[in-house]
Amino acid sequence: MPTPTDPATPSTTTDHEIETLTEFDRVVGDAGSLTGHRVQAVDLTARTAELLDVDVQGAIFLGCPMEPEAAARVRARGALVFPPVPGLPFDPYRGHVYAPGELFDGLTTDEGYEATPDARAYRWFQRTKADGDVFASMLRAVHDDSVSDALDELLVGARVVGVMGGHAMARGTEAFAGAARLGRTLARAGLTVATGGGPGAMEAANLGAYAAPFADTMLAEALRLVAKAPSFTPSVTEWARAAFAVRDRWPDGGSSVGIPTWFYGHEPPNPFASHLAKYFANATREDGLLARSNAGVIFLPGAAGTVQEIFDNATPNYYESRGGPTPMVLVDRAHWTQELPAWPLLQALARGRSMESRIALVDTVEEAGEALKRITGSSEGQD
Repeated sequence: MPTPTDPATPSTTTDHEIETLTEFDRVVGDAGSLTGHRVQAVDLTARTAELLDVDVQGAIFLGCPMEPEAAARVRARGALVFPPVPGLPFDPYRGHVYAPGELFDGLTTDEGYEATPDARAYRWFQRTKADGDVFASMLRAVHDDSVSDALDELLVGARVVGVMGGHAMARGTEAFAGAARLGRTLARAGLTVATGGGPGAMEAANLGAYAAPFADTMLAEALRLVAKAPSFTPSVTEWARAAFAVRDRWPDGGSSVGIPTWFYGHEPPNPFASHLAKYFANATREDGLLARSNAGVIFLPGAAGTVQEIFDNATPNYYESRGGPTPMVLVDRAHWTQELPAWPLLQALARGRSMESRIALVDTVEEAGEALKRITGSSEGQD
Protein backbone atom coordinates (compact mmCIF):
# COMPACT_ATOMS: atom_id res chain seq x y z
CA MET A 1 0.00 0.00 0.00
CA PRO A 2 1.25 3.52 -0.67
CA THR A 3 3.19 5.19 2.11
CA PRO A 4 4.79 8.62 2.31
CA THR A 5 7.71 8.91 -0.06
CA ASP A 6 11.21 9.91 0.89
CA PRO A 7 11.54 13.72 0.94
CA ALA A 8 14.39 13.41 -1.55
CA THR A 9 12.14 11.75 -4.10
CA PRO A 10 11.36 14.15 -6.98
CA SER A 11 7.85 15.53 -6.95
CA THR A 12 5.32 13.89 -9.24
CA THR A 13 2.51 16.33 -8.48
CA THR A 14 3.24 18.65 -11.36
CA ASP A 15 5.70 18.68 -14.25
CA HIS A 16 6.26 22.38 -13.66
CA GLU A 17 7.69 22.26 -10.13
CA ILE A 18 11.42 21.78 -9.69
CA GLU A 19 12.45 21.06 -6.10
CA THR A 20 15.86 19.41 -6.40
CA LEU A 21 19.07 20.01 -8.32
CA THR A 22 18.58 16.63 -10.01
CA GLU A 23 15.19 17.75 -11.35
CA PHE A 24 16.72 21.04 -12.51
CA ASP A 25 19.43 19.24 -14.47
CA ARG A 26 16.92 16.84 -15.99
CA VAL A 27 14.57 19.59 -17.19
CA VAL A 28 17.37 21.72 -18.58
CA GLY A 29 18.95 18.69 -20.26
CA ASP A 30 15.73 17.28 -21.71
CA ALA A 31 13.81 20.42 -22.63
CA GLY A 32 16.54 23.02 -22.84
CA SER A 33 14.06 25.48 -21.34
CA LEU A 34 12.69 26.53 -17.95
CA THR A 35 9.74 28.38 -19.47
CA GLY A 36 6.73 28.15 -17.17
CA HIS A 37 8.56 26.22 -14.46
CA ARG A 38 8.68 27.02 -10.74
CA VAL A 39 12.09 26.38 -9.22
CA GLN A 40 11.67 26.10 -5.46
CA ALA A 41 14.46 26.42 -2.87
CA VAL A 42 17.16 24.87 -5.09
CA ASP A 43 20.76 26.05 -4.63
CA LEU A 44 21.80 27.16 -8.14
CA THR A 45 25.12 28.80 -7.29
CA ALA A 46 26.91 26.04 -9.21
CA ARG A 47 24.63 26.35 -12.26
CA THR A 48 25.57 29.81 -13.49
CA ALA A 49 26.57 28.59 -16.97
CA GLU A 50 23.22 26.86 -17.42
CA LEU A 51 21.27 29.90 -16.19
CA LEU A 52 23.11 32.18 -18.59
CA ASP A 53 22.16 29.94 -21.51
CA VAL A 54 18.70 28.46 -20.87
CA ASP A 55 15.36 30.05 -21.83
CA VAL A 56 13.68 31.32 -18.63
CA GLN A 57 10.75 33.31 -20.00
CA GLY A 58 7.88 33.03 -17.51
CA ALA A 59 9.89 30.95 -15.02
CA ILE A 60 9.67 31.69 -11.30
CA PHE A 61 12.58 31.17 -8.89
CA LEU A 62 11.51 30.90 -5.26
CA GLY A 63 14.33 31.29 -2.73
CA CYS A 64 17.02 29.86 -5.02
CA PRO A 65 20.57 31.01 -4.20
CA MET A 66 22.40 31.98 -7.40
CA GLU A 67 25.34 34.12 -8.43
CA PRO A 68 24.55 37.84 -9.01
CA GLU A 69 25.37 37.52 -12.72
CA ALA A 70 22.90 34.65 -13.11
CA ALA A 71 20.18 36.41 -11.09
CA ALA A 72 20.50 39.56 -13.22
CA ARG A 73 20.38 37.53 -16.41
CA VAL A 74 17.26 35.52 -15.59
CA ARG A 75 15.44 38.67 -14.48
CA ALA A 76 16.37 40.42 -17.71
CA ARG A 77 15.10 37.47 -19.73
CA GLY A 78 11.61 37.49 -18.22
CA ALA A 79 11.84 35.36 -15.07
CA LEU A 80 10.43 36.37 -11.70
CA VAL A 81 12.97 35.95 -8.90
CA PHE A 82 12.12 35.82 -5.19
CA PRO A 83 15.57 35.80 -3.58
CA PRO A 84 16.41 33.99 -0.34
CA VAL A 85 15.71 36.05 2.78
CA PRO A 86 18.89 36.40 4.84
CA GLY A 87 18.95 35.89 8.58
CA LEU A 88 15.89 33.62 8.88
CA PRO A 89 16.06 30.42 10.95
CA PHE A 90 13.83 28.71 8.34
CA ASP A 91 13.35 28.67 4.57
CA PRO A 92 9.95 30.12 3.64
CA TYR A 93 10.16 28.62 0.14
CA ARG A 94 11.12 25.09 1.17
CA GLY A 95 10.12 22.34 -1.20
CA HIS A 96 9.86 19.46 1.32
CA VAL A 97 8.54 18.79 4.80
CA TYR A 98 11.07 18.62 7.64
CA ALA A 99 13.05 15.63 8.82
CA PRO A 100 13.60 15.26 12.60
CA GLY A 101 17.35 15.70 12.26
CA GLU A 102 16.79 18.99 10.44
CA LEU A 103 14.66 20.56 13.16
CA PHE A 104 16.88 19.20 15.95
CA ASP A 105 20.24 20.02 14.34
CA GLY A 106 22.56 21.19 17.13
CA LEU A 107 20.88 19.14 19.85
CA THR A 108 24.18 17.48 20.77
CA THR A 109 25.95 20.81 21.43
CA ASP A 110 26.40 22.32 24.87
CA GLU A 111 23.40 24.59 24.23
CA GLY A 112 21.20 21.59 23.50
CA TYR A 113 17.69 22.25 22.22
CA GLU A 114 18.08 26.03 22.40
CA ALA A 115 20.60 25.85 19.56
CA THR A 116 18.31 23.98 17.19
CA PRO A 117 16.49 25.47 14.18
CA ASP A 118 13.22 24.49 15.87
CA ALA A 119 13.94 26.60 18.95
CA ARG A 120 15.33 29.48 16.89
CA ALA A 121 12.26 29.51 14.63
CA TYR A 122 10.02 29.68 17.68
CA ARG A 123 11.97 32.63 19.10
CA TRP A 124 11.72 34.41 15.74
CA PHE A 125 7.97 33.73 15.70
CA GLN A 126 7.50 35.10 19.19
CA ARG A 127 9.42 38.25 18.34
CA THR A 128 7.78 38.99 14.99
CA LYS A 129 4.18 38.16 15.86
CA ALA A 130 4.32 40.76 18.62
CA ASP A 131 5.64 43.61 16.48
CA GLY A 132 2.99 43.32 13.74
CA ASP A 133 5.54 43.35 10.91
CA VAL A 134 3.62 42.65 7.70
CA PHE A 135 6.77 41.29 6.03
CA ALA A 136 7.16 38.69 8.78
CA SER A 137 3.47 37.80 8.43
CA MET A 138 3.98 37.27 4.71
CA LEU A 139 7.02 35.06 5.31
CA ARG A 140 5.05 32.90 7.75
CA ALA A 141 2.19 32.55 5.27
CA VAL A 142 4.53 31.64 2.40
CA HIS A 143 6.29 29.08 4.61
CA ASP A 144 3.04 27.44 5.70
CA ASP A 145 1.71 27.29 2.16
CA SER A 146 4.98 25.70 1.01
CA VAL A 147 4.71 23.11 3.79
CA SER A 148 1.11 22.32 2.80
CA ASP A 149 2.16 21.83 -0.81
CA ALA A 150 5.02 19.54 0.25
CA LEU A 151 2.73 17.56 2.56
CA ASP A 152 0.20 16.98 -0.21
CA GLU A 153 2.97 15.72 -2.48
CA LEU A 154 4.25 13.43 0.28
CA LEU A 155 0.85 11.82 0.95
CA VAL A 156 -0.26 11.13 -2.62
CA GLY A 157 -1.93 7.71 -2.61
CA ALA A 158 -1.50 7.12 1.13
CA ARG A 159 -4.28 5.90 3.42
CA VAL A 160 -3.84 8.22 6.38
CA VAL A 161 -5.26 7.63 9.84
CA GLY A 162 -5.00 10.41 12.38
CA VAL A 163 -4.21 9.68 16.02
CA MET A 164 -5.11 12.52 18.39
CA GLY A 165 -4.48 12.81 22.09
CA GLY A 166 -3.05 14.93 24.87
CA HIS A 167 0.50 16.25 25.05
CA ALA A 168 0.68 15.57 28.80
CA MET A 169 0.73 11.77 28.46
CA ALA A 170 4.05 10.83 30.04
CA ARG A 171 6.55 8.29 28.84
CA GLY A 172 6.76 5.30 31.15
CA THR A 173 2.99 5.09 31.66
CA GLU A 174 0.69 2.34 30.46
CA ALA A 175 -1.28 4.94 28.51
CA PHE A 176 1.86 5.92 26.56
CA ALA A 177 2.71 2.27 25.90
CA GLY A 178 -0.85 1.61 24.72
CA ALA A 179 -0.76 4.54 22.30
CA ALA A 180 2.55 3.24 20.95
CA ARG A 181 1.11 -0.23 20.40
CA LEU A 182 -1.82 1.38 18.58
CA GLY A 183 0.54 3.25 16.25
CA ARG A 184 2.42 0.03 15.54
CA THR A 185 -0.79 -1.87 14.80
CA LEU A 186 -2.02 0.80 12.38
CA ALA A 187 1.32 1.00 10.58
CA ARG A 188 1.52 -2.77 10.23
CA ALA A 189 -1.94 -2.69 8.67
CA GLY A 190 -0.55 -0.54 5.86
CA LEU A 191 -1.92 2.77 7.12
CA THR A 192 0.07 5.97 7.38
CA VAL A 193 -0.10 7.24 10.97
CA ALA A 194 -0.46 11.02 11.24
CA THR A 195 -0.39 12.91 14.53
CA GLY A 196 -0.11 16.46 15.76
CA GLY A 197 3.63 15.81 15.87
CA GLY A 198 4.17 16.84 19.48
CA PRO A 199 4.87 15.00 22.75
CA GLY A 200 2.60 12.73 24.77
CA ALA A 201 0.05 10.64 22.89
CA MET A 202 1.28 12.09 19.61
CA GLU A 203 4.85 10.96 20.19
CA ALA A 204 3.69 7.54 21.37
CA ALA A 205 1.74 6.88 18.17
CA ASN A 206 4.66 8.03 16.02
CA LEU A 207 7.02 5.83 18.06
CA GLY A 208 4.74 2.86 17.47
CA ALA A 209 4.78 3.45 13.72
CA TYR A 210 8.57 3.80 13.86
CA ALA A 211 8.75 0.41 15.63
CA ALA A 212 6.49 -1.37 13.12
CA PRO A 213 9.25 -3.02 10.99
CA PHE A 214 11.05 -4.45 14.02
CA ALA A 215 10.34 -7.41 16.32
CA ASP A 216 7.88 -6.72 19.12
CA THR A 217 10.71 -6.72 21.66
CA MET A 218 12.11 -3.54 20.11
CA LEU A 219 9.13 -1.43 21.16
CA ALA A 220 9.29 -2.71 24.72
CA GLU A 221 12.97 -1.79 24.94
CA ALA A 222 12.41 1.59 23.25
CA LEU A 223 9.67 2.42 25.75
CA ARG A 224 12.06 1.58 28.59
CA LEU A 225 14.77 3.83 27.16
CA VAL A 226 12.62 6.91 26.54
CA ALA A 227 11.06 6.59 30.00
CA LYS A 228 14.37 7.86 31.40
CA ALA A 229 13.12 11.31 30.34
CA PRO A 230 9.38 11.03 31.04
CA SER A 231 8.40 14.50 29.82
CA PHE A 232 9.64 17.40 27.73
CA THR A 233 9.56 19.43 30.93
CA PRO A 234 11.78 20.49 32.57
CA SER A 235 14.29 19.69 29.78
CA VAL A 236 13.42 19.45 26.10
CA THR A 237 17.09 18.63 25.49
CA GLU A 238 17.07 15.45 27.60
CA TRP A 239 13.64 14.46 26.29
CA ALA A 240 14.76 14.76 22.66
CA ARG A 241 18.15 13.13 23.24
CA ALA A 242 16.43 10.07 24.69
CA ALA A 243 14.35 9.76 21.52
CA PHE A 244 17.36 10.13 19.23
CA ALA A 245 19.18 7.47 21.26
CA VAL A 246 16.40 5.08 20.26
CA ARG A 247 16.59 6.16 16.63
CA ASP A 248 20.37 5.68 16.63
CA ARG A 249 20.09 2.20 18.12
CA TRP A 250 17.36 1.15 15.66
CA PRO A 251 17.86 3.17 12.47
CA ASP A 252 15.56 2.90 9.45
CA GLY A 253 12.32 2.68 11.39
CA GLY A 254 8.84 2.86 9.95
CA SER A 255 7.43 5.96 8.32
CA SER A 256 4.80 8.26 9.81
CA VAL A 257 3.81 11.91 9.74
CA GLY A 258 3.76 14.58 12.43
CA ILE A 259 2.06 17.94 11.91
CA PRO A 260 3.19 20.19 14.79
CA THR A 261 3.11 23.96 15.24
CA TRP A 262 5.28 26.75 16.58
CA PHE A 263 2.10 28.33 17.98
CA TYR A 264 2.46 26.12 21.05
CA GLY A 265 6.09 26.86 21.77
CA HIS A 266 6.09 24.73 24.88
CA GLU A 267 5.44 21.67 22.70
CA PRO A 268 8.52 20.57 20.73
CA PRO A 269 8.08 18.22 17.76
CA ASN A 270 8.75 14.58 18.46
CA PRO A 271 11.68 12.86 16.71
CA PHE A 272 9.80 9.65 15.89
CA ALA A 273 7.69 11.15 13.08
CA SER A 274 9.84 10.56 10.02
CA HIS A 275 8.18 13.48 8.23
CA LEU A 276 7.36 16.71 10.10
CA ALA A 277 5.12 19.34 8.50
CA LYS A 278 5.55 22.15 10.99
CA TYR A 279 3.40 25.27 10.77
CA PHE A 280 3.32 28.76 12.24
CA ALA A 281 -0.48 29.02 11.93
CA ASN A 282 -2.10 26.50 14.28
CA ALA A 283 -5.53 26.75 12.64
CA THR A 284 -4.04 25.80 9.26
CA ARG A 285 -2.18 22.94 10.90
CA GLU A 286 -5.20 21.50 12.74
CA ASP A 287 -7.59 21.67 9.81
CA GLY A 288 -4.96 20.24 7.48
CA LEU A 289 -4.21 17.31 9.77
CA LEU A 290 -7.87 16.32 10.01
CA ALA A 291 -8.58 16.91 6.32
CA ARG A 292 -5.70 14.64 5.31
CA SER A 293 -6.81 11.80 7.62
CA ASN A 294 -8.75 10.12 4.84
CA ALA A 295 -8.85 6.71 6.55
CA GLY A 296 -10.32 8.06 9.78
CA VAL A 297 -9.25 9.50 13.13
CA ILE A 298 -8.70 7.83 16.51
CA PHE A 299 -9.07 10.10 19.53
CA LEU A 300 -7.15 9.08 22.64
CA PRO A 301 -7.88 10.74 25.99
CA GLY A 302 -6.96 14.41 25.97
CA ALA A 303 -8.05 17.81 27.17
CA ALA A 304 -9.28 20.98 25.43
CA GLY A 305 -7.19 20.54 22.29
CA THR A 306 -8.42 17.00 21.69
CA VAL A 307 -12.04 18.01 22.34
CA GLN A 308 -11.65 20.77 19.77
CA GLU A 309 -10.24 18.27 17.27
CA ILE A 310 -13.21 15.91 17.79
CA PHE A 311 -15.69 18.57 16.74
CA ASP A 312 -13.42 20.08 14.09
CA ASN A 313 -13.58 16.63 12.55
CA ALA A 314 -17.27 16.08 13.25
CA THR A 315 -18.36 19.27 11.48
CA PRO A 316 -17.31 18.31 7.91
CA ASN A 317 -18.59 14.79 8.59
CA TYR A 318 -21.93 16.23 9.64
CA TYR A 319 -22.24 18.40 6.54
CA GLU A 320 -20.35 15.95 4.29
CA SER A 321 -18.36 18.89 3.02
CA ARG A 322 -15.35 16.68 2.27
CA GLY A 323 -17.34 13.88 0.70
CA GLY A 324 -18.60 10.92 2.70
CA PRO A 325 -17.99 10.99 6.46
CA THR A 326 -14.72 9.45 7.62
CA PRO A 327 -14.51 7.10 10.63
CA MET A 328 -14.13 8.52 14.14
CA VAL A 329 -13.12 6.29 17.05
CA LEU A 330 -13.01 7.62 20.63
CA VAL A 331 -10.92 5.61 23.09
CA ASP A 332 -11.66 5.38 26.85
CA ARG A 333 -15.37 5.25 27.61
CA ALA A 334 -15.08 6.81 31.07
CA HIS A 335 -13.03 9.74 29.79
CA TRP A 336 -15.35 10.63 26.91
CA THR A 337 -18.65 10.01 28.73
CA GLN A 338 -17.87 11.24 32.26
CA GLU A 339 -14.70 13.31 32.57
CA LEU A 340 -15.16 15.18 29.28
CA PRO A 341 -18.51 13.96 27.88
CA ALA A 342 -17.87 14.62 24.21
CA TRP A 343 -19.34 11.27 23.15
CA PRO A 344 -23.00 12.00 23.98
CA LEU A 345 -22.87 15.22 21.97
CA LEU A 346 -21.13 13.49 19.06
CA GLN A 347 -23.82 10.79 19.13
CA ALA A 348 -26.56 13.41 19.16
CA LEU A 349 -25.03 15.21 16.18
CA ALA A 350 -24.67 11.98 14.23
CA ARG A 351 -28.16 10.65 14.90
CA GLY A 352 -30.06 10.05 11.68
CA ARG A 353 -27.18 11.10 9.45
CA SER A 354 -24.76 9.04 7.38
CA MET A 355 -21.99 9.68 9.91
CA GLU A 356 -23.94 7.75 12.57
CA SER A 357 -22.55 4.39 11.45
CA ARG A 358 -19.03 5.80 11.23
CA ILE A 359 -18.46 6.74 14.85
CA ALA A 360 -17.47 4.39 17.67
CA LEU A 361 -16.59 4.48 21.36
CA VAL A 362 -14.27 1.81 22.77
CA ASP A 363 -12.66 1.17 26.13
CA THR A 364 -9.08 0.34 25.14
CA VAL A 365 -6.52 1.04 22.43
CA GLU A 366 -6.54 -2.67 21.61
CA GLU A 367 -10.17 -2.29 20.51
CA ALA A 368 -9.55 0.89 18.50
CA GLY A 369 -7.94 -0.76 15.49
CA GLU A 370 -10.73 -3.32 15.19
CA ALA A 371 -13.36 -0.61 15.53
CA LEU A 372 -11.71 1.41 12.78
CA LYS A 373 -11.57 -1.65 10.55
CA ARG A 374 -15.24 -2.44 11.25
CA ILE A 375 -16.41 1.10 10.55
CA THR A 376 -14.31 1.34 7.41
CA GLY A 377 -15.78 -1.90 6.16
CA SER A 378 -19.33 -0.70 6.73
CA SER A 379 -18.52 2.65 5.18
CA GLU A 380 -17.18 1.05 2.03
CA GLY A 381 -20.30 -1.05 1.83
CA GLN A 382 -22.46 2.08 1.90
CA ASP A 383 -20.57 4.03 -0.71
